[in-house]
This record gives sequence, structure tokens and C-alpha cells, in this order.
Amino acid sequence: MTTTDSLRSGPGANGRNSGTGRDSGRTGRDTGRLPVREHLPAGQAAAPSAAPVLDVVVPVYNEEKDLRPCVLRLHDHLSRTFPYPFRITVADNASTDATPAVAARLAAELRGVRYVRLEEKGRGRALRTVWSDSDAPVLAYMDVDLSTDLNALLPLVAPLISGHSDLAIGSRLARSARVVRGSKREFISRAYNLILRSSLAAGFSDAQCGFKAIRSEVAERLLPMVEDSGWFFDTELLVLAERAGLRIHEVPVDWIDDPDSTVHIVRTATEDLKGVWRVGRALAVGALPLDRLARPFGDDPRDRALTGVPRGLARQLVGFCVVGALSTLFYLALYSLFRLGVGPQLANGGALLVSAVANTAANRRLTFGVRGRGGAVRHQAQGLVVFAIGLALTSGSLAALGAATGSPSHGTELAVLITANLAATVLRFLLLRAWVFPARAGSHPGPDPVSDSYSEDVR
Repeated sequence: MTTTDSLRSGPGANGRNSGTGRDSGRTGRDTGRLPVREHLPAGQAAAPSAAPVLDVVVPVYNEEKDLRPCVLRLHDHLSRTFPYPFRITVADNASTDATPAVAARLAAELRGVRYVRLEEKGRGRALRTVWSDSDAPVLAYMDVDLSTDLNALLPLVAPLISGHSDLAIGSRLARSARVVRGSKREFISRAYNLILRSSLAAGFSDAQCGFKAIRSEVAERLLPMVEDSGWFFDTELLVLAERAGLRIHEVPVDWIDDPDSTVHIVRTATEDLKGVWRVGRALAVGALPLDRLARPFGDDPRDRALTGVPRGLARQLVGFCVVGALSTLFYLALYSLFRLGVGPQLANGGALLVSAVANTAANRRLTFGVRGRGGAVRHQAQGLVVFAIGLALTSGSLAALGAATGSPSHGTELAVLITANLAATVLRFLLLRAWVFPARAGSHPGPDPVSDSYSEDVR
């Protein structure tokens, strides 16, 4: 990676301060937990010698025509409207045209413009590299086409500067957003975000708008957990942040589609769907150490719950119903498959066993909010006890059906099993809530402390 910084100084632009940047401040700090969010000190941040408060990254690949007008416009906007020191970093993703020369000239001409050259492509890789190296407390990025109106930039980063939020995103799908784009891209965008909401329970409205910001201490802990280095980087970052309980601020944006966009829609969509599957699987089995993103007790609104007031039942019921519906479909598919080779009792037992393990894992994470692998084996063992009860109900139903009709049809078997499963489902929720995950029933305790050995590994 090569870097070119503007050597000029002034209020509104600063390079890295050797020995005084963000890296030096990390020495000896416990990386197991995030600090309490605080408002950045206005007096110190506004000082001419201060490090930049905001570092805006513009990832580019072969953008020799659009890069210069983009940076000039962005620099002018920040100089006129942004009250803190800032930096613009052009992250070149192994361009093969004149983009490196254009970026180098901009860094030499404009205060606070930096040029970083990477020898590998990938928007996620560029953001990870530049954000990890930046000394600014607030990190942002935007697409080089500037499709998003820059008037949304200050509202985007203000909640991060104030300490109110951990991440901020521009949303083209918010009710008050104004968007101009073709029907094809509109359909793909809405379909993709619908998939995220249905499969990963995403609460944010627009994962792929190229207009986002994050606090540096959050990025420091979150980026090592993000595997993708391409277009899915944004989605993975947001999903992990949301699952960890971090606060994501959304800003409705005015957005005009770039007709000359070089993004390959089909290939990007395919890679995104692969990423959704990978992240969903990791979350379902508790493979991601999201507890390391925990904040100190008292900073999370869940820590201030009123004693004696049950909370979370409605959310747990919704989550349990969604997981249960998907598990039932999974069970029926397995039963129909197993029934091709074995009798109804064996098919029912095998389908129940496989679906019960998947159901317990999904409910553990999605319904009752248990993160990490701690207690997972015990939870699965208790889940198998609940499974045995369900097996007794469904197997007893099949036995009663066989005794009553002699040779029931496949459709009749399925109808009886569905009825028995509904009864078993109600009992399952009660047992999961009161016995398997009692600490999560009606309350939201703070996250368990992160071990010292794990903190050392994170460092």
C-alpha cells in the first residue's frame, strides 16, 4: 500500500500526527469492551493542530474521468459546511488507467486530501485498510459518483460526533428519501433488503447505499469480524453491528442513479446472496464473538429496565413464531424425504431430531438473544429433552392414527402431524422460556464479561 498526503496544513485538513494518533492511544487499553459513547470535545477538535475529526474515504477503480470533479466538489462542500477538521482519502483499488496520477495530483493540490494505493481490488478491502489506518474518530465513505446529495453528510456524521450512535447509514428506502433510478435497480434493491429482513432479521432499511459512517473505536473491534472484502462488506458490517446491539442511525437521502455505473448487477447480487447464507449460518451456530462489542453496563438502554416489569415477551413470541414456521417447513420437507425410504415412525423421528437441533440453535440466538458458544451444549441437551416430548406427542398421534384407520394416506399423516406439532410448539416455547433460557425470559441482562485471554487474542 502506498500513501500520498497533502503537505499543506490548515483548519479543515490534517495529516496523521506521528505518535499522537489513534494507534498510540490504544496502548494498554482493554479491547474486550467498547467505551461509553461520548461527545467529541469541540474545543480540542476545532484546534488548527488537531487531527481530523472526519475521514471520508472515496474508493475508486478506473475512475480517471469522475475522480477529480468528485473530490473537488466534496472538498468544497466540507470546507464550507463542516465545522471540524476533515480529511478526504482516495482509496485506489488497483486501477489500471490514469486514476493514480489524478489522485496524486489532487493530494498535492488540496489541503486534507490523501491518496492510498492498494494492489488488490475490493471496496470492502479498501475501506478496511484505510479505516484501520486512520486517526480520525469518525470514519465515513461515499461512492465516487456522488449519487447521494452531500447535504446529508453532516446529518450522517452528527450522531457519531455527539456520541449518540455507533454507525450511520444513508437510506434510499426511507419514507422521506427522494430517489431517481430505473425500475430494474429499484426492484433489485428492495428485493435484496427484503431478503435481509426475512433471513437475517435486519432492522435497517438500506444495506447497500454508498453513504455510511462509523465511530473509530467501533470499527477497531468490528472490522476484524467482517470477512467480506467486496460489495457484501457493507451488509456484513451492519448485520454484525445490529446483532451486537450497537446503535445504527439512518438518514433519508436524496439520490440520483449514475447511468454510467460499472457495477455488475448479476455478479454482485450472486455474491451478496452467498454472503447472506454465510453470515446467517455463522449467527445461527453462535460462531461470531459478538460479546466483544459489548458496552459497559449502564450505556445500553436494556440495562435500565424497570425491575418487576416483564420485557421481551412480545418480541420473543414473534421470533419464536418465525423460527417455528421455518422449522415446520424444514421438518415436513425432511419427513417427506425420509418417507421415501423408511416407515412413518423412523421418518418422523429423524425429521424431528434434525429440525429440533436447528430449531434450538435458531431460537437460542434469534428469539432469546444468547450470543457466543457458552452453554451451547447444555442448551442443545435441554432442547433434546424438549424434542423427546415432541416426539412422544407426534409418535403417539401417528400410533393412534394407525390403530384407528389401519393404513392412512400420506396426506392424512401430514395433517395429523401438523396438529400434533402445533401442540408441541406451544409446550416447546414455554419450556424454552422457563427452563432452557430462563435468564433471558422477561429481562435483558448485560453481556457477560469478556475473558482476559480472549481480550489478548483480540489485540
